[in-house]
Amino acid sequence: MAITDKIYVKNHRQLSSQLETNIPKGAFKGATLDMLFQGEGLEKLDAATRERVLDFTQDFLDCGCDNNPYCGCPERKFIQYLLELRAQGLGPDAIVDVMTDDYMVYAYPGDVLSFLDDAVRTLEAAEALARVEGADEQYDEIRREKQALTR
Repeated sequence: MAITDKIYVKNHRQLSSQLETNIPKGAFKGATLDMLFQGEGLEKLDAATRERVLDFTQDFLDCGCDNNPYCGCPERKFIQYLLELRAQGLGPDAIVDVMTDDYMVYAYPGDVLSFLDDAVRTLEAAEALARVEGADEQYDEIRREKQALTR
C-alpha cells in the first residue's frame, strides 16, 4: 500500500459539514481529488481552512497532464515533499506535524517511518545495481540521496 493511501484529511467531518457534502477521509481518494480539483464549494470553508486546501491543490494537483488529477502526479509530488522533509532532518513525528500545519493532512508516524525505511531500502538496491553496472555518477547521486534520508 502506497504512503499516499495512508494520508488523511484532518477534521474531514468538519470539512464535509462546511462543504455540505461527504468526502472520504483519504486525502488522495478520487472524491477528495475531484472536490479539490474542481474547487466546488471551497468558498464555504473558513478562511484558514480554504487557504490550506488551496495550498494543497496548488502544490500537488497542478500539472499539465490530460488525466489530472488521476495521472499520478499528485501522489509523486507528495512523496517528493515527504522525502524533502526527511532530508531536512525531520523524523516521522515532525513530518506529520509539518504536513498537518501545511496542508491539514496527517498520517500515522509509524506509516511515515515504514515509508522512509522502504525508501532507504530501495535506494540501497539501486546503489548496488549502479555499483555493479559501473555507473559511477548514478552511484554517487544515489548514495547522496540515501545519506540525506538516513541522517
